Amino acid sequence: MDISALRAFLAIAETGSFSRAADTIFVTQPAISKRIAGLEDELGARLFDRIGRRVQLTPVGQALINPARAILNDIEDAKRRVANLSGEIGDRLGLGTSHHIGLHRLPPALKRFHQDYPGVHLDLRFMDSETACRAVEQGELELAIVTLPTAPLGPLNAAPVWDDPLEIVVGNTHPLAQARRVDADALVRHPAVLPGTGTFTRELILAALGSRREQLRVGMSTNYLEVLKMLVAIGLGWSALPHTLIDDELKVVHIKSIKIRRELGIVTHSSRTLSNAAQAMIRIVNATK
Repeated sequence: MDISALRAFLAIAETGSFSRAADTIFVTQPAISKRIAGLEDELGARLFDRIGRRVQLTPVGQALINPARAILNDIEDAKRRVANLSGEIGDRLGLGTSHHIGLHRLPPALKRFHQDYPGVHLDLRFMDSETACRAVEQGELELAIVTLPTAPLGPLNAAPVWDDPLEIVVGNTHPLAQARRVDADALVRHPAVLPGTGTFTRELILAALGSRREQLRVGMSTNYLEVLKMLVAIGLGWSALPHTLIDDELKVVHIKSIKIRRELGIVTHSSRTLSNAAQAMIRIVNATK
């Protein structure tokens, strides 16, 4: 089976478009169409239905997704094993991280890595922590430096690097801004602005509220903590933010019996070989934390 055809197949499945997939893997659209035609001939079945401009996987295409990913991941793993034998640190490193970590935690490590290994092409992608974990699981990224999952995620390894406690904060004009100490019942009577549904950080906040989470009113949601800070500062609600974002625009509200703690760290796949570049990045992150 042609490996380039499998790459083309996955690119189309992920983008939903022959033209976008061609751009992703740096080939022409006729070339990617030829690869898919050859793969369909080999399998004796259609992989995609073309409905107008839309491209949808057929049942056969759906069945091929996971085996195709497994084959390509095994090939990449073999390449890394061979390359690691040389001891050289080069080529490419696919790394995913959140905007907040990329802005507030990673710069010293990224600077050091670039200085020490200028020959490595660093493919740095900013995304939600949950998306980055899925990308590592599917083999799209070699590692992620993110908010760690609140529960084990299948084949992923999670190594804590930074302890990142969150504080309940309000704007300076909020009714709770001058209160010395507030209980959770009083807190949930006011609207909140929180990270999006299903995010690791939101789940930590809701877990800390216990049964009171049912009374919570969420006015707005965004996964960008810097935007949450702005929404709190202008008085649109309370939130829970890390110390790195707390300044004179915000007031910390101490809530009885509530502590919110998250961990930031490194996520890798438990059954895949890390390249020398990935191992070097992990060493530098731990050394500069």
